[in-house]
Amino acid sequence: MTTSDGSPLDDLVSRLSIPDLAARLGSDPAKTREAVTVALHALLGGMSANVHDPAGEASLARAVAQHPPLDAVTVGDVDPTDGEAITQHVFGDAREQVVQRLGGINGLDKGLVTKLLPILAPLVMSYLAKRVGGAAAGNSAASGGGVLGQVLQSALRGAESSGASGGPAPSILDVLGGLLGSGRRH
Repeated sequence: MTTSDGSPLDDLVSRLSIPDLAARLGSDPAKTREAVTVALHALLGGMSANVHDPAGEASLARAVAQHPPLDAVTVGDVDPTDGEAITQHVFGDAREQVVQRLGGINGLDKGLVTKLLPILAPLVMSYLAKRVGGAAAGNSAASGGGVLGQVLQSALRGAESSGASGGPAPSILDVLGGLLGSGRRH
């Protein structure tokens, strides 16, 4: 659940332990926070692009259902192998291009982005599991995939309207638009 002052992306970032992530990555916490927000926006955008296809929506909904809610997960619990599989599925053949482009935003280190995506991807899935579970409980008429699409759209709209990443968030999907397909919303 988000506060009235924050977007779903802000909520997700607030639930992550940036100092733990920075320590795991051997990175500065401020740079890690910036990279986290940019990478989360890209992951959410890629997942949003996937739900436009009914098969992609069903596949993502099944994968989300296999992850525990974020409240039950810590950075130390993350399996990077699972994260690699998720990022490969989300970005497909464009994964390396996504990493390259994310690495170019605000001078982020490509190596940091490369290490961060497989750690964040399972955390995003766990966050979505929490959000979809709560949304589905409140709307029994909605299918899991339909709710999933709504949650992803809410997260992306909130991030763009609040400037959650300190400035670059609105341009991330513009930068990645051709790579992510139809994930860009207006």
